[in-house]
Amino acid sequence: MPEVGLVRFGQVALDVAQATVPRYRTAFSKHQFTQPQLLAILCLMRYEDWTYREAEVRLAEHSELRRALRLRSVPDYTTLYRFLRRLDEAAITRSLNEVVRRMKLPGTQRRTPVAIDATGLAQGAVSTFFVRRMYHHTQQPLPWRHWLKWLVVVDLKQQLILAQSARQAPWNDCAHLPELVSQAHAHTPVGCVLADAEFDSERNHTLCPSAASCLECHPRQTWEENLAHSRHPRRDAKPFSSSEILPSRPD
Repeated sequence: MPEVGLVRFGQVALDVAQATVPRYRTAFSKHQFTQPQLLAILCLMRYEDWTYREAEVRLAEHSELRRALRLRSVPDYTTLYRFLRRLDEAAITRSLNEVVRRMKLPGTQRRTPVAIDATGLAQGAVSTFFVRRMYHHTQQPLPWRHWLKWLVVVDLKQQLILAQSARQAPWNDCAHLPELVSQAHAHTPVGCVLADAEFDSERNHTLCPSAASCLECHPRQTWEENLAHSRHPRRDAKPFSSSEILPSRPD
């Protein structure tokens, strides 16, 4: 996919946020920043993999980006953090549906193939200061009992996320396939659903035809199987003789 600039990305994110999020949370807000502006900044943070402090610095340095977001001043990193804590999943779902609506192709659209998959998100973005402070108070390393699991349904033709769900793992991804496929089918006609063996169950094969035409579950391959099917330069190399490399000497 072509690279999208920060200014253009910020403009689109702000337009989508204005259509899905109220301008202010309450009538007694400070009215210094609008909720769509803060949501657009959060989208930029995920797009560029910024931290809260990095987002504050980048916005202070980028005047054109501030104009695109209509910012009169730069929000503090604590403002972004508090807004993210208040942001509910329903607002994110509305924003995602608005993006899908704007990207919908004109005319009659055929059923599109989609893929569903789950991935665990790395915890490497945790503040090192927070980790050191926890160790200082408890004298024990930070326990990693849970992690964040992200489940997405993607339009294979447009490479667009149609539905998503994030939960604390470990949890059962297979049971949530009909729900997410139904959410994607609500605004995009879903055809074939591609998934791996994790979602292969009789319940999913029974429920999916109500919203889609078929469900194809492909078995997972182990590391040894992937290595056996991959091409390795040393393994695939053919024996050669010196006559194939060295030119023949003239008599």
